Amino acid sequence: MKVSLSEIKFDERGLAPTVVQDARTGEVLMLAYMNAESLQRTLAEGETWFWSRSRAELWHKGATSGHTQRVASVRADCDADALLVSVEPRGPACHTGARTCFHQELDAELGRAQAGEPNTYAETSEPRAPELGLQLRQLYALIERRRQERPEGSYTTYLFNQGLDKILKKLGEETAETIIAAKNGDAGALVAEASDLLYHLLVLCVERGVTLEEISAELVQRSGQPNERLRKTE
Repeated sequence: MKVSLSEIKFDERGLAPTVVQDARTGEVLMLAYMNAESLQRTLAEGETWFWSRSRAELWHKGATSGHTQRVASVRADCDADALLVSVEPRGPACHTGARTCFHQELDAELGRAQAGEPNTYAETSEPRAPELGLQLRQLYALIERRRQERPEGSYTTYLFNQGLDKILKKLGEETAETIIAAKNGDAGALVAEASDLLYHLLVLCVERGVTLEEISAELVQRSGQPNERLRKTE
């Protein structure tokens, strides 16, 4: 069932609460607010725009940090007064550097919020997200599509349009940021920066025509050869 923009029921302030969710894993990343204009810009540009209640202005998620959110889908709830936006996030959603804004576990006994590790899931019989190898293959395939299709508003398109030097520059920046996060001892920031680093490394591999299969074959070869090169992977 589809609804039109005119059917969205904004509140007396002209706002609708908006849940942002990772399109790949289903993880809830943040809660924000949209008005009619930010919703229109989100749909038109393919990246999330919100209304800042504190600053009373529109804001483009990631405009300054580079942690933009590519829109996969937008849905309204049954009453058409709340929105669910599925995105492909580029970097953490939270201003603290955590992947998700919902990284504080509620301490029921003490009645207070207790900081927890971002992306920490309760143990279940099945994993909440695909294993890393599958994630990397899916991301590599997405990057390949971006290189071929070059959709407007995509950060990946921007990198490919800028060329190899820009890709290398960003990879160097992400390497430095990963080192800083590790030195600071912030596990959440390290997870976020390591994810950014892997993404930019995959962009470089796609740009230079290096496949994950070739990297996998190299690692397999090293595992069967106990020499100096093997030590690099241990």
